[in-house]
Parts: sequence; C-alpha cells; structure tokens
Amino acid sequence: MTPRPLLFAYSEVGAEALALLLARDVTVAGLVTHAADPDENIWFRPPAALAHERGLPVFTPDDVNDPAWIERLRSLQPDLILSAYYRNLLPPRLLEAARLGAFNLHGSLLPRWRGAAPIQRAIMAGDRQTGVQIMRMSEGLDEGAILLSEILDIRADDTAASLGERMSHIGAGLWPRALAAIERGGVEGTEQVGEPTYAKKITPAEARIDWSRPAAEVDAHIRGLSPFPGAWFEVPGEDGPVRIKVLMSRVAPDGAGAPGQVLDGALRIACGDGAVELLRVQRAGKAAQSAEEMLRGFPLPAGTVLLPSSSEPPRGER
Repeated sequence: MTPRPLLFAYSEVGAEALALLLARDVTVAGLVTHAADPDENIWFRPPAALAHERGLPVFTPDDVNDPAWIERLRSLQPDLILSAYYRNLLPPRLLEAARLGAFNLHGSLLPRWRGAAPIQRAIMAGDRQTGVQIMRMSEGLDEGAILLSEILDIRADDTAASLGERMSHIGAGLWPRALAAIERGGVEGTEQVGEPTYAKKITPAEARIDWSRPAAEVDAHIRGLSPFPGAWFEVPGEDGPVRIKVLMSRVAPDGAGAPGQVLDGALRIACGDGAVELLRVQRAGKAAQSAEEMLRGFPLPAGTVLLPSSSEPPRGER
C-alpha cells in the first residue's frame, strides 16, 4: 500500500510536487502551506489552489512550532512527511509523527545554499550550476543526508522564475524514485560534505540596485530577484523619486560612464565596471513592459543619473 504523506509545500515547486502525487493517485493527508501573498502569487500558482480543487485539507499555521498546531497535524497520522519549498523549520515532535520519516526537496547542491532562498542566491552569486535534491529532514537547517540529486546548469538568461520552473519539473520527477525507495526501506542517504553557505531570506531593501558594482554582478542581482521581489532603482520625478523595478537585463558589450548614468536610448546603464542593458521594467503602479515601451511614455535621456536610493521600500513592498 502506498504511504500516505502529509505535504508541506509552497511556490511552483510545491505545486508541481502536489500535482505529481495526485496524478499518481497518492492519498495525501493534507497540505500545509503559507498564507497567500498577493505580491508574490502573481508569478506562480500556489499549491493551495490545487488542493482546494481536489478537496484536500489545507492548513496555514502562523507558527508551525505552536504546540496546538503540532498536535493538530500529528493527529492526521501521516505515514511520512514531504516538504517542497516550505519555508519554516519543522519541530522534532512533528518530524517524529511520520513512521517512515520526513523528506525535503531542496533547490541547491547542499551544503551550498542551505535556507530559504537557494534559487535566488545561486543566481545572485553568479553560480554556474545548481541542483535539485531530496534529503532526509532533521532538526537542523537543511543538514540531512541526501537521497537523490540532479545537477542542472544556470543559464546566462535565467531568472529566479525560469530556473525555479525547471527545478520544479526536475524535482517532481525525483519524488516517484524517492517514494519507491522509502517504501522499500532503502533510504540511508549520503551525508553532506563541505563548508555550508546559507541562502538567507531576501529583504526588499536588499533588492535596491547598487550601480557601483561590476556589470556582471548587477545583472546577476537583477535576474536573481526577478520577478519577486524585483530589483529596483529610482529616478528623479516631478513629484519626487519614481521607483522602477527591473525584471530582465543583460551585460552590455561595451559602455562606460559614472555608475548609474544612462548611456543611450537603449537604456544601457553604466556600472562600476562595464554596463548593463535593461530589457524589461515595471514602474510603480504600472504593468511590466519592455524598456523600449516604457521610454516612449517615460523618457530617460542619455546622461540622466539614477538616484543612489536610500529611501525605505514602499509600504506594500516591506
């Protein structure tokens, strides 16, 4: 008999994992997820939508460490716990509730990028490769033994969204192999080796673009934060600074100027070393559009110097 899992999931990675389990007629005890975020959910379908469609119990605890929540989830008596991009550590008493153990799908090659934002951090750091792994969950942060692993390249035009989508498909394909091994009892795993790095949660203030950095780093920063929360800069406006998110960019083949200076009508921006070309942007309160479209209604002439913003993020982005 196929084990009955309790799934902790969020993001497109979690939605893909849930879809695969249901497609294989696995009886899911319930979905534990995060409350909907209107800013973030615009770029992926949260797993809760699919769970509701299929009549599964959905739980959104404010604090999964709350004793009342722990006992409520334990009462479901799952055979195993599966996690796919759930952002909180699970307490030992909850991990112990599943007789076959608890297992997590993680979007990096551990121990590199343990933590909440491994996809974004890998792109932002300029990594050339990353991976998808299924690991045994433990009390520590992403410290468990690795069961299965797939390596994938990070492309020069990857964003957090495009890389996350590829990871979700690859990760979904690992679950059947992992479940078969768990059912057979063959899940010893391989211990992690090497010095860990940590993928801390992205903050809106951190998303501000620092034009004094080299162009390759600025480009990686932009793509790693696209589409959410979105790297941003500010320009002078009639009624004060205007904030613009950058959703796609590329390193320009040439270009020199003061950091943050607009170099031409293609919206090439000078950096500390080299320049980046902004390709897709979004003004506050407007829809995303190409840089060319934005410049027709909101010109930024060559020579314009973008503001070295030190202001707080807008209220809706904190």
